[in-house]
Amino acid sequence: MPTYAYACKDCDHAFDIVQSFSDSSLTECPECKGALRKKFNSVGVVFKGSGFYRTDSRDAKGSTVSASPAAPSAAAPAAAPATAAATS
Repeated sequence: MPTYAYACKDCDHAFDIVQSFSDSSLTECPECKGALRKKFNSVGVVFKGSGFYRTDSRDAKGSTVSASPAAPSAAAPAAAPATAAATS
């Protein structure tokens, strides 16, 4: 369960509380019964690499990803339509 930080607008009392995602936000200060506000902190997300590509976070030795999408092979025979086989 996440920890949320609150601060009172009236008495500046600040505290953290563990709440479920489904719990409603607190609105009353436990010290002075004043109005609370939820404090928001920066999120701990780290993007590695020079861009947002699939290969940025993988090592080069195990990677077999091509830069272009795979084209259908010219040597592969075309499949017959399923409706022709069903009607005969």
